[in-house]
Amino acid sequence: MDPMRIPLFQVDAFTARPFAGNPAAVCLLGSWLDDRTLQKVAAENNMPATGFLVPSDNNYEIRWFTPICEIRLCGHATLAAAFIVFKSLNPEAPTVRLATGFSGEMVVSRDGDSIAMNFPSLPHKVPSTIPPDLARILEGSSGIAEFLEGNQTWVAVYTTAEQIQGLNPDLRQVESLHPFVFAATAPGQDVDFVSRYFAPSYGIPEDSVTGSLHCLLAPYWANRLGKNRLRARQLSERGGELSCEWLGERVVLKGSAVLIKQATLTI
Repeated sequence: MDPMRIPLFQVDAFTARPFAGNPAAVCLLGSWLDDRTLQKVAAENNMPATGFLVPSDNNYEIRWFTPICEIRLCGHATLAAAFIVFKSLNPEAPTVRLATGFSGEMVVSRDGDSIAMNFPSLPHKVPSTIPPDLARILEGSSGIAEFLEGNQTWVAVYTTAEQIQGLNPDLRQVESLHPFVFAATAPGQDVDFVSRYFAPSYGIPEDSVTGSLHCLLAPYWANRLGKNRLRARQLSERGGELSCEWLGERVVLKGSAVLIKQATLTI
């Protein structure tokens, strides 16, 4: 049997410069491979996420895998995949529709030098108590104003960006929260809000820039700050920035991307 050759791209998402933002792999498939093979490819890529695209009715179906599991929604790999569609597959297209198995259809559009993604808004609630594992993670931490829970994410809301920058949670304890992950957010100085995101049980010790988290945080900060258009920064080591617009049941996330590598995967 002849080997299968899969076009492979590496893209830095939510950044306008190389070696920043969140790296993602994008694989172009003619049809879906079995789940085990998709997972092996994502593990081989060893990126925070791999987005797989399959053509469908002049648009695409998309799935996302970390090195250890499939995930329900991934903003930066969606941005990376749309960037490849607009750059290489259909340069004249103003929009692309991406069909997902968990989050419905997403419309992604060009917006000047950025790409705008129309995602579902993710609801949150303010819990009356927090689990003991989370309390242990935050033991000795000061400046927490409140907690949020949503999309299997515990969010600690701090009072300053410096507190977010200084976080150093025990990742083994964060892993014990599974299937939940841990995030933190606070008001920004030159942006509306900042955040960090830790998901070691999904193969992501700390995510560089997390689109799905902002589908949860945008409604919270829009209500708190009294405005629907927000600028956000994720304070990871690589860092990244994005714009958010809360539209009630939807959130539009805007960001840039940079192509780092193009290759062929042979399996």
